[in-house]
Amino acid sequence: MYTTLITAPQLLSLQTSGQPLMVLDCSFELMQPLAGDQQYLDTHIAGAIRADLDRHLSAPKGASDAASGGRHPLPSREAFANWLGSLGFDRTMQAVVYDRQGAVYAGRLWWMLKWLGHEAVAVLDGGLQAWQAQRGTVTAGPDLSARAPSGFAPATALVALTSTPQLAQQLGRPAQTLIDARSEPRFRGEVEPLDPVAGHIPGALNRPFGNNFGADGKFKPAATLRQEFEALLAGRDPASVVHHCGSGVSAIPNLIAMELAGLGRTALYAGSWSEWCSDPNRPMAQG
Repeated sequence: MYTTLITAPQLLSLQTSGQPLMVLDCSFELMQPLAGDQQYLDTHIAGAIRADLDRHLSAPKGASDAASGGRHPLPSREAFANWLGSLGFDRTMQAVVYDRQGAVYAGRLWWMLKWLGHEAVAVLDGGLQAWQAQRGTVTAGPDLSARAPSGFAPATALVALTSTPQLAQQLGRPAQTLIDARSEPRFRGEVEPLDPVAGHIPGALNRPFGNNFGADGKFKPAATLRQEFEALLAGRDPASVVHHCGSGVSAIPNLIAMELAGLGRTALYAGSWSEWCSDPNRPMAQG
């Protein structure tokens, strides 16, 4: 079972093993929401199913049953499970998720499957680029495969989801350490291209998600990640960490990196800055 990362050679081996497997393409471009669909149509891992951030991995705008707020609210666990079931996904399967944007969007699906209690999900390290470098089979065009629904249902969550009231209650206390995955200029409040207010949650530490990757687009070695996170935490308890970003998506590479580093599976504030700053009565900081 692969539970964090899988390499391209490991996926090649898995494809020929006969083990139940589903590969999902999560490619997405935040400033061009339709680009991910076109990228999938142009090239994707043979047999991969499309998983779109807006259509499949977020609740519809205004959904009354959304599990979080923010620009990309989580759908309810039941709604997400129903979508997976419509694909024929079941508990016997190893899920492999990938994108071509540095694991940002694949990480979202990785976390959401853990949220439904499915441990056998891994991010393809290096994404589509690593797969192509390994000469893995790719194809183009829409997915026309017929699949029988599976009746997939939520199980006990394997990850921790922090709500806005929970975060606010612990704000400034040692029991909670916030790590913000946005770029340094956005964190400092110098620019804000997406949300109505610039800045960050008071007391948050900043680690841009891109810091987790080497020049090859793959996660840095575990020992390197551990050293970097321990330096950032400066003695704070890793178990106290709550990750966030702008809308709960790009925070996941930090969460995965901490797990790879042996620092445990930490919590996610999915609403993130976009939900936090939606109420002017909440404290905000700049600089």
